[in-house]
Amino acid sequence: MKKTAIILTGILLLGVLNAGAQSKAGADYFAGKWSVLFKGTPNGDARMLFLLEQKNDSIAGVAQDTTGAEISKLTDVTLKDNEIAFSFTAQGYNVNLLLTRKDEDHVTGSLMNMFDAEGERRK
Repeated sequence: MKKTAIILTGILLLGVLNAGAQSKAGADYFAGKWSVLFKGTPNGDARMLFLLEQKNDSIAGVAQDTTGAEISKLTDVTLKDNEIAFSFTAQGYNVNLLLTRKDEDHVTGSLMNMFDAEGERRK
């Protein structure tokens, strides 16, 4: 009887650990508020916020300045399991951003394929 209880407890524990190990992907992962740092732009390093909302299996959202004021709506959103690309307007220019999942709360990427980007999920 004692062995059976130990075995059942072990199976239950493995099930709980496995459920916690499964990670989000696609729209589930990218939905939320992200703080993104663009490195080495002509005006120096710059930070922006991106508020991304899940819409069915896709993402919609806005670009914001660091105070939370809206700069632009996101357009041309392309979403893959671990990658999102979108365009937005900043300082009168249409720019694109590619972000790739690094871990549960961090992304790396590229602004206009010229400037490195690092992002962190805001909670």
